[in-house]
Amino acid sequence: MKFNKKLDLKNPETFNAKLQWLKLYNRKPEYIQLVDKYEVKKYIAETIGEEYLVPLLGVYNNFDEIDFDALPNQFVLKPNHTSGDIYICKDKSNIDYAKLAKLINMWLKRRYYWENREWPYKMVKPRIICENYKVDESGIELKDYKFGCFHGEVKYCIVCSSRTLSGGLKMDYYNMNWELMPLEHACCPNSGTLVPKPKYFDKMVNIASILSKDSIFIRIDFYETDKQLYLGELTLYPCSGYDKLVPESYDYLLGSWIVLKS
Repeated sequence: MKFNKKLDLKNPETFNAKLQWLKLYNRKPEYIQLVDKYEVKKYIAETIGEEYLVPLLGVYNNFDEIDFDALPNQFVLKPNHTSGDIYICKDKSNIDYAKLAKLINMWLKRRYYWENREWPYKMVKPRIICENYKVDESGIELKDYKFGCFHGEVKYCIVCSSRTLSGGLKMDYYNMNWELMPLEHACCPNSGTLVPKPKYFDKMVNIASILSKDSIFIRIDFYETDKQLYLGELTLYPCSGYDKLVPESYDYLLGSWIVLKS
């Protein structure tokens, strides 16, 4: 439906088609922990070290459990069981608690599995996590560095910027030589600027290689501040395999990097 053409699961060729195949046929039990934004922290701490975790301020089963008086003036709330949902507080005095309660209750009722059939989410217990608020060198946002890993080999980095700014999210693809790739998402434009290579780029690549060594495909997300590198989350099915790449030839190129076993 998303691409206006029939999905071929017997002989998938594109990146998005192969993600659909992986959703159906690559069902490792450990994926349940990897998609859970709370439980994955334990895996990251055990695998590469807890120093790469954004400090956790709390985990809650419902809105009423959140002790806002105990939280710092700035913090971030997000559900552990969905994708794309986030609440950034930069000043507690500006919180509309009734509105925030409604938002969090909506998150907790959301069943992400039923939306796009990403099977690991079906087994994740819905919770809310609270993390420290961080910004990068810009002082106003925290860019994402998302590394696409294929059979343990890091192939590209997506830089996500301007997520909370008026112009909206921008995404730029860079190869491993930090050269801009002529590729964009149909629903998300490039930034139109060259993003400097991140300070901890080599460490990001090394960690991504370690965390992806047993995966056919996985995306490893990082943030960096002036003094610290943080691991964000691990993503098995970016945009649930419905993300139109422009030009389409890149959908086939990325797809060629995924080797499926019959």
